[in-house]
Amino acid sequence: MQTVKCVVVGDSAVGKTCLLMRYTTNEFLREYVPTLTVLDKYSKNVELRGISINLGLCDTAGQEDCDTVHPVSYPQADVFVICFSLVNPESFENVRTKWYPEIMQHYPNIPIILVGTKVDLRYDEATIDELQNKKQSLITYPQGLAMAREINSIYVECSALSEKNLKEVFDKAIEAAKGWKNRKNRKCHHRFNGWRLLCLLCIVPFILCYYGTKRVLCCKRKENT
Repeated sequence: MQTVKCVVVGDSAVGKTCLLMRYTTNEFLREYVPTLTVLDKYSKNVELRGISINLGLCDTAGQEDCDTVHPVSYPQADVFVICFSLVNPESFENVRTKWYPEIMQHYPNIPIILVGTKVDLRYDEATIDELQNKKQSLITYPQGLAMAREINSIYVECSALSEKNLKEVFDKAIEAAKGWKNRKNRKCHHRFNGWRLLCLLCIVPFILCYYGTKRVLCCKRKENT
């Protein structure tokens, strides 16, 4: 069974834990429960395109006092999922100013999936009124897509409550991780072949020179005798 490690990051209260619990256990948290540890781990065995995969999921704390320890969960990551809430413009802006730069600092080559959560609230009148009172507005799909292009990622909007696009988020994450792993393996294979060719180019002339010199000396000895 193949393994994929997915690290989920984003501001607190954007729905990271709800997303992971709904996907792995089908449970939904009605009330916000902050992730108090540096990270919580989940896993799920899935089958994608006929291949069995163990998907390891790391849920990171979004609070600012955990910022310095986030990278603890990053080693061996195959894909990152950056979450923001479609009803929280600040969490959206923090994708650009905080989460993307942090990932690029530590693992610039790992693929990223950008996820807009709480899509079920996009047409919720109470939510819209609350944002308007703050002189804010919901994040639109074109805005999310533009951000994804800016950070070179795939974009998915989802809801843990309604399960809309829930499976798609992690299917996209697995596909991105597998693609990155395949490219990395091909690069290593090409690098190995390059070194092997270099060794051959260096060693073969040496061997030919050695045996050629040895043969000349042998012939000279025969002539002298």
